[in-house]
Amino acid sequence: MVEAPPAVITPFPRYITDCIGICYLAAAVADVVESLVIPENYYNDALYDSFRALLEKWPVDLVAISSMTGSFSNALRLAEIARRNGVYVVMGGFHPTACPEEVLGHISVDAVVLGEGESTFRELVRHGSGADIPGLVYRENGRIVSTGEASLVRDIDTIVFPLRELRPFRYGEKGLDYTIDTIYTSRGCPWNCSFCANEIMHRGWRSRSPENVVDEIALLHDPKKKKLLKIWDANFLTNIRRAEAICDLMIERGLTNFRIMTETRARDIVRAERILDKLSRIGLRKVGLGIESPNAKTLELMNKKNVHADITQALDLLRKNGIGAEGYFIIGHYSETLEDTMRYPEFARELGLRQALFMSMTPYPGTRIFDEYRKEGRTASYDWDLYNNFCPVVTTRSMDTALLLQMLVYCNVAFCDYRSVLRRASVYGVLMVVLKDLFQLCFLLRANRSLDDDRIVEVISDAFQRYARSAPVLHYSCRASDKSLKERVVVKLRRSTGEGVDFIVEQTHNRRTLSINQCSGSPSPRGAVIRLEDVVAASGSISMSDLMRVLYRNELLRNNPGRMTGQLFSSVADPVFWSVLQRFASLYIHAMKKR
Repeated sequence: MVEAPPAVITPFPRYITDCIGICYLAAAVADVVESLVIPENYYNDALYDSFRALLEKWPVDLVAISSMTGSFSNALRLAEIARRNGVYVVMGGFHPTACPEEVLGHISVDAVVLGEGESTFRELVRHGSGADIPGLVYRENGRIVSTGEASLVRDIDTIVFPLRELRPFRYGEKGLDYTIDTIYTSRGCPWNCSFCANEIMHRGWRSRSPENVVDEIALLHDPKKKKLLKIWDANFLTNIRRAEAICDLMIERGLTNFRIMTETRARDIVRAERILDKLSRIGLRKVGLGIESPNAKTLELMNKKNVHADITQALDLLRKNGIGAEGYFIIGHYSETLEDTMRYPEFARELGLRQALFMSMTPYPGTRIFDEYRKEGRTASYDWDLYNNFCPVVTTRSMDTALLLQMLVYCNVAFCDYRSVLRRASVYGVLMVVLKDLFQLCFLLRANRSLDDDRIVEVISDAFQRYARSAPVLHYSCRASDKSLKERVVVKLRRSTGEGVDFIVEQTHNRRTLSINQCSGSPSPRGAVIRLEDVVAASGSISMSDLMRVLYRNELLRNNPGRMTGQLFSSVADPVFWSVLQRFASLYIHAMKKR
């Protein structure tokens, strides 16, 4: 059993795979096979060597590969390794379900399981491919045979819990002990947004009973170690009474040592107002809201039934209950212009969001938006490696992929929470925060394999210059505990060409301001100097796998401050930690020397 990793890992630890999909499949066949195994390093590039070694060591009859669209090239790489070892290969997941004939066009794949695969996969394992197994597409005598869609499991309480204990070590944690884990309390979605592939995989919304959900949560709960638990339903709050019953059972059984995040609609937060306190008590700390666009016409075209009043009310309710919110936005709808897109970060700030995730419109196969872009001839690339939500692969009626890339970075720069800069009372602190934010931008752009270092430098520089042209001035009212800023702090961001911006922090009485100015031809004020080329090069010297290792450890520290000492000792003993720290420290020292 193996889940193909994405071609490029995005720098968000919550998105690291937990292999839940293949763990469900493993549970479905555990009683009819002699052995089951997931290869080591399933979440990084060391996977392929461990996979080869596993096939040489174990008498494997079948390899089951799950694949998203952005993982498909790696899924084929795994399939080819299996094929060379004479193993039968079956593939499933979102991309094979949407494109079974494309998948079977590769000789290394023998069969495709469509949609929710537990029943079909079990029958395939027991009997081999055949026309009497619904939900299967396979090759027979040189032709492709499809048995049609399998019936959905209506009572999903009957589905066996995922076999998490099968998972190998991940950053020193085994099976049920992962610091970040996932649970699905329902399948499908009652909505049908044009950009979402949920419909082709799960179709109609079906829920598990509260008792069934909480029994699984109990297996993941550790009273001594707080974990990040992702309730990763398409829409957790579809049924408010059910969500409340889950809360009541978790509180009753003392299963509250989690930091929980989930995703839902703004309207459902409003509907759930009376249970938000209970959700907070079980550990809900962040909700992802699919806001998508500030433009009503765009929302209509995407079949996204958002209402501005619902969003503002939902955010207010979450704040009152101590629950954070992250707004999700999609730029690049074919109907939108540059002016429309420039509005996104401003709109996000007006909503009062502290966090926002700006993504590029990605027309995944099987979605309505995929057909719409193809019909208009606006799909610029079918390189599946770029299908990860952060690489522009489409054009709009007025913007090409290059401009969409600039807008993606601009939205991040213009929305950035510069309060973390304003709270620092010295050049050392301000420099540290600016470098951290730059690193995050660089790693975000590393998700686009088509970009070289020079292009990343250019795009980041252009985004800051574009933002600086609006002459932004941000304010911060100091708290009693804040140290006073004795003198103006200046941090300069420069390209080798001399272009750049100045971050200037000043304080008058208890009020601080941050100005971000374009550097002019006149002499700039004295301050620390960050050379953008150095930051981009340093980010490129750190593998995404090493970065995720550090971020994963940080998640454990963040959730368990009482275990800080032991975890710090563990981090200090980790050579990857020191390697990342060394690169960051060298940039910091070099910037200070240029003052």
